[in-house]
Amino acid sequence: MTWVEQLRAHEAVCRRAPSAHNTQPWQPAYHANEIVINVDPTRSLPDSDPTGRDLGLGIGAFVETCLIVAADLGLHVTAAPGPRLVAAAHAYPTPFTIADIEARRVARGRYAAGPVDAAALADLEPGFVHLPARDLASELVVADRWQFGTPAVVAELRDWLRLDPHHPRYHLDGLTDRALVLSRFEARFLAAALRAYPVTRRLGLAALLAASGRNLLRYDGSVLVMLAEGDDHIAAGRRLLRSWLTLARHGLAVHPLSQLIDCPVTAARLAERVGGRPLAVFRVGRPTAEPTRSARLQPEPAG
Repeated sequence: MTWVEQLRAHEAVCRRAPSAHNTQPWQPAYHANEIVINVDPTRSLPDSDPTGRDLGLGIGAFVETCLIVAADLGLHVTAAPGPRLVAAAHAYPTPFTIADIEARRVARGRYAAGPVDAAALADLEPGFVHLPARDLASELVVADRWQFGTPAVVAELRDWLRLDPHHPRYHLDGLTDRALVLSRFEARFLAAALRAYPVTRRLGLAALLAASGRNLLRYDGSVLVMLAEGDDHIAAGRRLLRSWLTLARHGLAVHPLSQLIDCPVTAARLAERVGGRPLAVFRVGRPTAEPTRSARLQPEPAG
């Protein structure tokens, strides 16, 4: 088998890469001597992510995941503009393996109290700022109110929620009730509120849902902010994926809080606080319960 064929045979592992709302926007096209990573436009978030920040981060995470999988298979592959995967003289240098990719989880539930230890932070690449979770608690309420009070953003979120196990795409993509750590009552309430959004919005849905997450950061914990290093979101996505795998090796999980960057008011205040342009912000800690493994689309069979 060629390196392209071998990597294609492991596409299911590559698809474990993270993406906003679990949209999985990558669309690999396999050719004789290269793999072109295209974007599926139906899996973008034009209203929630108008600048394409999260889209670029997701594509970058997929590229990095592919390179890690290739390296673990002993294949000599590197990334090229496009983005593309092409043959290289040597295997991609990485400490991570397929086992690390398979083990990675996003955990949106409760974390044990205590900040991230210095050893884990020291292992990260430059460009991350640590903030106490409590410092952003009130900002998260503002961002959540903006998110649930913006009709176009709510519509996109509703399209990617899988709040009932009988949903036809429950085991394929999107955010499930289990991934969001919702009880059956909470999932049904949220689904009903979003279905009747024009009415519930007038009744104060945004404030109610924002209040439900009011205590998410009100504990002795840690939030990390990844700062931009230039304008290459794909390179940033690769860096973000490496940081999450590094933290996972320390037994830590992450919980993205992109609404803090999506909301213009909180984004401006966060940028001032960290002294740079935030590209990603996420809670970090040790989950008190094993997080749910998120769903993934299955690869198309080779023709």
